[in-house]
Amino acid sequence: MTSRRDFIRQAAVGTAALSLGFPVFSDGKTRKVIGANDIIRIGVVGVNSRGLALASSFAKMPLCEVTCLCDCDAVALERCCEQVFSQTGKRPKIFRDIRKMLEWKDFDAAVIAMPDHWHAKAGIMALEAGKHVYLEKPTSYCPSENEALLKAVSRNPKLVITAGNQRRSWPNIIAAIDEVRNGSIGRVRYAKSWYSANRPSIGRGKAVPVPSTLDWDLWQGPAPRVSEFHDNYIHYNWHWFYRWGTGEALNNGTHFVDILRWGLGVSYPTSVNSVGGRFRYVDDWEFPDTQLITYQFGDSAAGSWEGRSCNSTPTDGFGVGVAFYGENGTLVLGGGNEYKILDMAGEEIKHESSDLTFEPGNLVNPSEKLDMIHFKNWFDAIRSGSPLNSTIRDACISTQLVQLGNIAQRTGESLAVDPSSGRIIGASEAASALWGREYEPGWEI
Repeated sequence: MTSRRDFIRQAAVGTAALSLGFPVFSDGKTRKVIGANDIIRIGVVGVNSRGLALASSFAKMPLCEVTCLCDCDAVALERCCEQVFSQTGKRPKIFRDIRKMLEWKDFDAAVIAMPDHWHAKAGIMALEAGKHVYLEKPTSYCPSENEALLKAVSRNPKLVITAGNQRRSWPNIIAAIDEVRNGSIGRVRYAKSWYSANRPSIGRGKAVPVPSTLDWDLWQGPAPRVSEFHDNYIHYNWHWFYRWGTGEALNNGTHFVDILRWGLGVSYPTSVNSVGGRFRYVDDWEFPDTQLITYQFGDSAAGSWEGRSCNSTPTDGFGVGVAFYGENGTLVLGGGNEYKILDMAGEEIKHESSDLTFEPGNLVNPSEKLDMIHFKNWFDAIRSGSPLNSTIRDACISTQLVQLGNIAQRTGESLAVDPSSGRIIGASEAASALWGREYEPGWEI
């Protein structure tokens, strides 16, 4: 039996000697052709929280084997490895560095669940290594990375990449969108989406030694380096720092803006505005805790996303959700696999629910059984070429809508947007800077 100390020592071997350059795979395009009854071998990257849940869920899937795990935190690696071993009786191979993992040939598909500043970079690396990809939302840290990711997808047309906007596969959400698109509530020209929570303050961080089990340099990856480590950076609070995170808008808003856009049948907007701020606490949190992003889609429709990270009062009976307002009624989706239709007087005339539920407040795995439907859709696409419920292009568009909201918020500008490309028209110097980002030398996309 491997002791915890031995595990951590094993995981740390060789990390310091690795260069920071983009890896070159001499035979990265070579991969095993997967048949209808073949096992799909999965590697999960980033296994501390959401990645731990994903690894556990994939380990339960038929004809799937979690063969390798990767994380720059040896404690997270140990915990996830033990979890998969307890479920399957097989101990996955472990890596500290994604570059070393992608050099290993004995797996077919990579699940990317790293912090947001890593998403596009890791997804591109996995594609170039010849792996199918499941990319957690958001698809990227900034809009320029969406463009780079889509170029990488076009270079690797035989590989299947999907995103973690799993509600695209939930049965009652699909039915609800069909109701909206088929005219059950009449013509819909406006929809709103929202997320509410009651998150505590992250305080003022203090400089402390980097944990001995964490490769801090590798954790930062593509982001410009911060030499000093603070006690309120990880493992969750990175979401609220500009250098690594994307705020509540992309952390949770991406899911619901995606549904809003799907139901309205729109792509990129023509204008984006945002108001809000960090209102409740005075601490190191940099993004808004209260934010309202509004979208105009030409003459066809309008939409909005409201984020309240420090006030959990429900909207239309749900802490999270989307509401479509039609000429003849309203359709409201909550965070789970359900929806209701109200008439013009506000009376409920239809309510579709499910035994497969969503757990509000569960930050790691709130909808495991529902998410497995999404995983199976990815597997089916890999094995037989069947259509994806969530294409990477759709996921990038939805991600970019919320990124535009953050750019509007941080610059204080009203953004005019080209609806054919999603690019900002007449972008200011400040907006242009936020379209992309600075990279640590050697880690550029």
